[in-house]
Amino acid sequence: MRIEPIPYDELDPELHERYEAGRATGMYSMTTPLQIFAYAKTQAIAGDEQYKLTFKQGLLGPRMEELIRISSAQYNGCGPCSSSRKDDTISDTDVACMLTNLDDPTYSERERRALRFVRLMCVDHHAIDDEMLRSLGEVFTTAEIVELGQVTARFIGSHRWMHVLDIFSTDEPVLRYDPAQVNARFDDIAIAAD
Repeated sequence: MRIEPIPYDELDPELHERYEAGRATGMYSMTTPLQIFAYAKTQAIAGDEQYKLTFKQGLLGPRMEELIRISSAQYNGCGPCSSSRKDDTISDTDVACMLTNLDDPTYSERERRALRFVRLMCVDHHAIDDEMLRSLGEVFTTAEIVELGQVTARFIGSHRWMHVLDIFSTDEPVLRYDPAQVNARFDDIAIAAD
């Protein structure tokens, strides 16, 4: 991994409590990314709050959201998210077909259209045109389409960031853990060093 995680027992107490609560609900399946996000406490809290507000609570339903999450993870090279499952209805067959056969009868019509949308958002968002939105409107409400876009956009960004972090790498971290770097601005560290 490229940034060494903060040791779990050295996390800010508020973040530790949040992460434990998220693990208890199944919202978080691994802590390593969270231990990296904890370097920037305000962003870590904001991310946790957003995830709590949306985890298994949206209009699309838990299965659809999980299909979107895993599909985005696969397109964007996010190993940790590709390998975790947060909904028991997602089978190995569901996951195996995501990138190669979007017409697989394993998926409902709504799922097929959503997965096509996710693919285009990941690889060619300019191809999402009026016809694509009309097609989505045949099986989704406008509110669901907006949620599909928001959820997909959130996942794409986080999956690309997770890929950059290279969580599963066994290489030495590029940036080693230093408690002075936690929730710190560069100017503050530079002044302290003088």
